[in-house]
Amino acid sequence: MTHELTLMAVHAHPDDEVLGTGGLLARSAAEGVRTVLVTCTNGEQGDDSGGVKPGEPGHDAEEVARRRLAELRESAALLDIGHVELLGYRDSGMDGWATNDDPRAFANIPLGESAGRLAELMERYRPQVVVTYDENGGYGHPDHIRAHRIALAAAEQSGVPDKLYYTAIPRSGIKQMFDAVRESGVEIDFDPPDDFGTPDELITSVVDVSAHVDAKRKALEAHASQGENIFLLRMPEEMQRAAFSFESFVRRFCRVEAPGTEEDLFAGLR
Repeated sequence: MTHELTLMAVHAHPDDEVLGTGGLLARSAAEGVRTVLVTCTNGEQGDDSGGVKPGEPGHDAEEVARRRLAELRESAALLDIGHVELLGYRDSGMDGWATNDDPRAFANIPLGESAGRLAELMERYRPQVVVTYDENGGYGHPDHIRAHRIALAAAEQSGVPDKLYYTAIPRSGIKQMFDAVRESGVEIDFDPPDDFGTPDELITSVVDVSAHVDAKRKALEAHASQGENIFLLRMPEEMQRAAFSFESFVRRFCRVEAPGTEEDLFAGLR
């Protein structure tokens, strides 16, 4: 039985869908591919109104979640995402935060439970391609790491996807980008560690999403409550276009015949 071409992106929080996969989702939709976004948490540990941080007086986690899920719906519409599935788990917060100990936190939910729910979604939508984070969740966030683990477990349990990818930021371009941003006058109060990003030699797939940069920028702007934390929104427009025009991936497994390096995650499936 032939199934409709389908892409599933598995992300941890509202707003994660944009930076690494926003262009891919928009491009896939434009090409007639069915797109499915799975968001694992409600983002309770994001900033509250006025930039109030988690743990500070006045931070209302439930209100933050309501706001961020509304922003997610707007972002998904801008990226033309066909289906948004919410697992509804509680945001664990950054590594080392007290919220890591909350038994309701996504990172503390038994793997069999959360992976089983994701496997059911894979069986329902039958995605040939699944995209999620690498083993470190990109930068060590407990919820990103958990999303990685449940995606792999669900893929194995369901046996559905033909190809699974990790989002990637090429290490070679990171320092160049930070230097260029500072030269433009944008203030950044941190430097990425030397091992941040993916070694270039591990990247298997680079997708041209330049036709969808505007949608990607608008989707990122839709997550206005977290804008203080998204320094890319403070970059000059020409730098945003350069940064947003290509998205990179590492192919974790492939069950169809496909080239070793790709410009299309559906190579071998169309």
